[in-house]
Amino acid sequence: MDPLFLVGLLIILFAVFTVLKAVRIVPQARARNVERLGRYHRTLKPGLNFVIPYIDRVYPTIDLREQVQSFRPQPVITEDNLVVEIDTVLYFQVTDPRAAAYEIANYILGVEQLTVTTLRNVVGSMDLEKTLTSRDAINSQLRGVLDEATGKWGLRVNRVEIKAIDPPKTIKDAMEKQMRAERDKRAAVLNAEGQRQSQILTAEGDKQSRILRAEGQRTAAILEAEGQSRAIDQVFQAVHRNDPDPKLLAYQYLQVLPQLAQGEGNTFWVIPSEVTSALQGVSKAFTEALPRSAATREEVPETSEMDEDVAKASEAAAEAVADAQEAESPKGPRQLTQGGQEPDPLADLERKPTEAER
Repeated sequence: MDPLFLVGLLIILFAVFTVLKAVRIVPQARARNVERLGRYHRTLKPGLNFVIPYIDRVYPTIDLREQVQSFRPQPVITEDNLVVEIDTVLYFQVTDPRAAAYEIANYILGVEQLTVTTLRNVVGSMDLEKTLTSRDAINSQLRGVLDEATGKWGLRVNRVEIKAIDPPKTIKDAMEKQMRAERDKRAAVLNAEGQRQSQILTAEGDKQSRILRAEGQRTAAILEAEGQSRAIDQVFQAVHRNDPDPKLLAYQYLQVLPQLAQGEGNTFWVIPSEVTSALQGVSKAFTEALPRSAATREEVPETSEMDEDVAKASEAAAEAVADAQEAESPKGPRQLTQGGQEPDPLADLERKPTEAER
């Protein structure tokens, strides 16, 4: 081959390589720093860019999108001297490619170490219980410290999240026992409250039922009293309206006397003093002759049956008078045995002939 042809071919290839090296295409949301003769020159924007080959040095692409960086769990000592492992997640974004490349050698490692130190400082002022229940407060403090410290690195920390807080196994067992005891306590309290409410409701129901029962008994007693009052009033009005004879009243009085001895536990009973006047009235009623009419004056049948009836009535009245007189005597009242028959007090007395027998 001709040497001139080879030289021309090499020159053409060198020119093509130089042109390709001078053209740089940067993707969207990316950036590349350019150094000219060892000094920062400019930052390539997304799109087509041209540099001077062999003079300008183009550094690797820097991602300008928001990035998520998860760090391995870090041991942190709390205020009550307990070691817990905290796993964090960091959301950040590169806002200045020049600062991210020249202000710190490795901004990812720098952010991780700053997160660990800030986390230990924040959690070290809290006890375990507060640490477990104050994740939002820890996230806010971490974000504020990291955003302020990484600003000169060309970074913006959007948020910091704590994924997990793992206490030691012994602490976990103690916490489980405590939680179980708290649940048992709440269950006992709820059970006691339920029993208390049940007893209160039962007592309220008994109270209402007793009140209603008492009101019903009161209403029934009032109605019964009103009925008895009306019955007594009607009887009283009927008695006064009919103007009864004292002899009839005395007879009714005598009819009530046998009822005094009808009780099973009555061994004796007292005859009132008023029974004498009542018996005298009854005796007088049977012994006095009734007024005769014009028909009976002419002819009065004198039969043995009428004489026997009058004699029996007179004898009964005489016995009643004798009983009353003996009851009023100083010897005291007569005692009657229950279910027995008292001997006749007038058996040895002569029966006085009545006016009809005469």
